[in-house]
Amino acid sequence: MNIDLKGKNALVCGSTKGIGFAIAKQFALLGANVTMMARNGALLEKVIRDLPCTDGQKHDFLVADFSKPDQVKEAIETKVQAHYTYHILINNSGGPSPGPALGAKEEEFVNAFNTHLISSHYLVQGVVNGMKQNGFGRIINIISTSVKIPLKGLGVSNTIRGAVANWSKTLATELAPMGITVNNILPGATGTDRLKQIIEGKAVKQNESIDEVNKEMLSEIPMSRFAQPDEIAYAACFLASDYAAYITGINVPVDGGRTGNL
Repeated sequence: MNIDLKGKNALVCGSTKGIGFAIAKQFALLGANVTMMARNGALLEKVIRDLPCTDGQKHDFLVADFSKPDQVKEAIETKVQAHYTYHILINNSGGPSPGPALGAKEEEFVNAFNTHLISSHYLVQGVVNGMKQNGFGRIINIISTSVKIPLKGLGVSNTIRGAVANWSKTLATELAPMGITVNNILPGATGTDRLKQIIEGKAVKQNESIDEVNKEMLSEIPMSRFAQPDEIAYAACFLASDYAAYITGINVPVDGGRTGNL
């Protein structure tokens, strides 16, 4: 199986680091033209230089803060109005701060909803007409295994991720007749800044060392290790390819076997 994304234009959100950057890099290695999207313009200018251009691709970036959906909407509308068509969209952004649901403030839920669902919705609305015209579209949402089993200490994230998963499933049904697939990747514990933040928070809350929390988390993973960002990206590459044309509306856990259900 030789995955080839040459001639495809991909918009990858939250792509300055972690899983987002890993996906942008792998897409570029497969020949795609990649648009990176994040809130830090200076960092985007720096990291875009690390994307391969061996197939003569033209990579670019858009600056927008996902916690401000109007910025995201304006950025994608401006790009599309310039007659640029996207074949692949990766919705991805950093998760809400950890903490129990009961103690969360109302604005925490609202901010997370705007960041993870409303901004993603604006992006889909911005790219979908071009996908329809091409008879090809891949929308992939990077969410969390919490859509299957809520994770302890991530109350706001559990709530909002579930909403995004059901929004995605609904879109998959609506867009399937047009040759557009919509799928979710559910990363498990992955070696990113987000995981580091969670581990540090648990260490403080449980009055334990970083090493102790690491061991506790690893004990829950049958493969006994955290994922690497590239391992999440490989799943995205397959779902973005021609080989996944008949796969839509599903959740794909990439978690080393941690999630305790099918």
